[in-house]
Parts: sequence; structure tokens; C-alpha cells
Amino acid sequence: MLTRNFCQSKTAFVMALGVAVGSVSPFLTITPSLAQTTFTDVQSSYWASQFIRELSQRGIVAGFPDGSFRPEEPVTRAQFAAMLNKAFTKAAKRSAINFTDVASNYWGYSAIQTAYTTGFMSGYPGNKFKPGEAIPRQQVLVSLANGLEYTASGSVTNILQFYNDANNIADYARSPIAAATEKKIVVNYPNVKFLNPTTSATRAQVAAFIYQALVSTNQATAINSPYIVTLQGTTTPPVATSVTIPQGTVIPVKYEKAKKILVTKEETAPLTLTVAQNIITQDKRILIPAGSEVVGQLKPAQGGSQFVAQKLVLTTGEEYTLSATSNVITKTETVTKGASTGTIIQNTVLGAGAAAAVAAVTGDRAIATEEILGGAGIGALISLFLGKTSVELIAIEPNTDLQMTINQNLPISLK
Repeated sequence: MLTRNFCQSKTAFVMALGVAVGSVSPFLTITPSLAQTTFTDVQSSYWASQFIRELSQRGIVAGFPDGSFRPEEPVTRAQFAAMLNKAFTKAAKRSAINFTDVASNYWGYSAIQTAYTTGFMSGYPGNKFKPGEAIPRQQVLVSLANGLEYTASGSVTNILQFYNDANNIADYARSPIAAATEKKIVVNYPNVKFLNPTTSATRAQVAAFIYQALVSTNQATAINSPYIVTLQGTTTPPVATSVTIPQGTVIPVKYEKAKKILVTKEETAPLTLTVAQNIITQDKRILIPAGSEVVGQLKPAQGGSQFVAQKLVLTTGEEYTLSATSNVITKTETVTKGASTGTIIQNTVLGAGAAAAVAAVTGDRAIATEEILGGAGIGALISLFLGKTSVELIAIEPNTDLQMTINQNLPISLK
């Protein structure tokens, strides 16, 4: 019942995590993967499409009601503060102040205060924040470098020589931008050698900068883009972190091939489910991405059927042995002689035993193999049900009945 309520409410699910190596915020969150990730004005060939898609999937950026993203539209300082608030979780390092141009009822008040107290953003003389002002590219990079507390390990002058327009970088921004460059946060399109530091940052550019900042903190997987500034001879080795998803965690899953599954009480049938929602740490590191697969079997259990997981396959191809089970499903559906096979199998897949039972009782043996779990043949099984006028089958609604609970701690490697 707890699993069913969780799935229906789509409420974020939080629980403690065990940390084996490295420093990871000790909470786990399951987040809906229902955010819009494709936009009418962002084609797959657009230079920032991958950055935009990844951030929109995480809920850090979003599109507009008309389905557009408006990638070339400038970003205001208040909008950037809101993006930072969604992208990074960080403890406050200084006290809040009251900016004279940010009223307490202003839509971005909370995000601006958080961006300030965590060290990502600062104000202007006279306690002004200028929330509606378009933010220059150099300010975005300074904000990310300062908020993540990055400093350049090499000569600032030497690092900035990479840019043909380095002389246009403001004095206050030189050291932070050098640090951001070393951390591969800088993305320059169309010419990687031109920073354009004083130009207003667009929504696409900010998405690229924030995503690269997440990569630099091992919260996202690197994207292969020719526009990411990479200094020759500089590499930042990834920090391998192992996070343990604890026993008792619920993994929300879905089955996209059918709305219903029919099996006999005695049969074992192969089944692969899809993880329905991202499972992430509180600091937004994705542990199990939505779309990952759970490979297992439906098995007889306590007069019903139960899904028993065997393997977790992440979207990256990484595989983990998984000990997890669903609740036991005991709901039944009776198939009687003369029933319409077409009606029975509509939006339904069957275990081989159930398919044989349906064929024997209805007399219709034309059930297609694609409607049978695992594509198994049923010819040899039909004889088991010959002469019967009805058969009782376990009826499973996979999107609600098969939510799984992990039975044994699951270590996941973050790279």
C-alpha cells in the first residue's frame, strides 16, 4: 500500500544514503522525469541542444507554454539566480542582506537571497542587485567559479592568453574566469577562442555554463562538444564516488508495451521494466536515471505472482546485480469458453502459460508471439489446459503493481 500511494502521488521520496567513498549529500530523492526536454526552436543540430536537454530533464531550465525555449534570449540576474538555486545545493557562507531593489514579494526574492548567502552572486554599491539587468557572460562565469570556490592553479595571465579577446575581461573577473577555464566550464560558440566577456549571456549559453559546472563537480556526465574550452595539457581526473542506495528504497518502474500482464499462478515469465523517475541525491547527482532497465522475472509467490529483479542496467550501459521484489499480486481474471481472444489480449501481454490457457479455453490458437513475454512458443503447453471451460489468471497492472523495494543495499558508482 505504501508503494501504491507513493507512485500515485508522485511525491518526492527522501531517505538516508550510505556513503562509501567521497562526499555526497546523505539523502536520496526520486524525481519525476516528466519535464519537457524537446523544444520547437532547439533542433538536435543546435550547438547547445544537449546542454539544454540535460538541464531541462533535471528541472533547472524550462521552456515556454508555446513549446519554445528561446535559446537566444538574454538572461536576467534574477533568472540566473533562480537557475543556480535549482542546480546547486550549498550551505550558506554569509548572512543575507536586504537589497534595496528586491522587494520581499518579488518573484525571485528567495533565489536571490540564496545565491547571495551561498557566495554565488553579489550585489552592486548601494545594496542594489539589479535583478532585471541582463547578466554578462563574464558575470556568469565569475558566479560559478566563486560559488564553487574554484581558484586557478596556474598563471592567470597564461591561462587567459587562450582567448583572443582576453583584454576585454574585467579585472574583477580575470582570476575566476581563469579558474572556470581550467575546470572546463567555459563554452564559446561559434569560435572557442573568443570569450565575448561583456556580451549578455543567452539562455543557451547559461545552460552550457551551468551544465559544465555540474560536470566539474561530478554531478553530470561530460558532453562531447567542440565549443568547450580545453587547455592543452590540463586534465582534471574525475573523483570516483560510491553511494549506497539503502535496503527498503522503492524504485518506481513502468512497462510501456502493455497496460496489463496475464500469467498463470504456476508460471515463471521473463520481464524487463523501465525505471520511471530519476533517483538522485539531494545535491542532484543522478544515481539511477529514468529510462534505466530492470531485468527480472515474474515468479509464483503465495498464491499469486511477484516480480523478482535480477539486474539493473543504467542508461550508460553499466550493470549492477539487483536484489529487489514487488508486492505479491493476487488479483485474478477469469477467461471462459467462447470469450473473445481479441478483447482479452487488447493492451495485454501474456506469459506463455497464460497464452496457452487462453488458446485452449477459447479455441483461438492464433495468439502472436509478440504478445507473449519472451516471445515463447505455446504449442506444447496447450495440452495442459485442453478440456477446460474456464481458467483463472493472475492480472497484473505493471505501472502500479510492480513498484519494487530493494532488499539489499545497492552500491552505485559515481564517476
